[in-house]
Amino acid sequence: MNNEKIKLRITESGQIIEVVVFSKRAEAIEVVIGEGIHNMKCVLTPTRNGYAYAGSIKGRELVYERSREKVQADLGIANPNLRRPRAR
Repeated sequence: MNNEKIKLRITESGQIIEVVVFSKRAEAIEVVIGEGIHNMKCVLTPTRNGYAYAGSIKGRELVYERSREKVQADLGIANPNLRRPRAR
């Protein structure tokens, strides 16, 4: 099993952390922070301008600095059957 990892920035301290992606869609990205029994899930949603994804966990804001269009393009590359028309 190959886990996808992304880097998030904590806005308060500027620290960069690497987290595991639980699910990835253009509307939201779910990530798992931590390991083992100490893990927590966080949902990142697109910002108003669409240039990043943001979410918060335990009062800390996390930002994934990638635009919605780039994430959608990544999903198209990862799953080429996503836009293929269905056979009738």
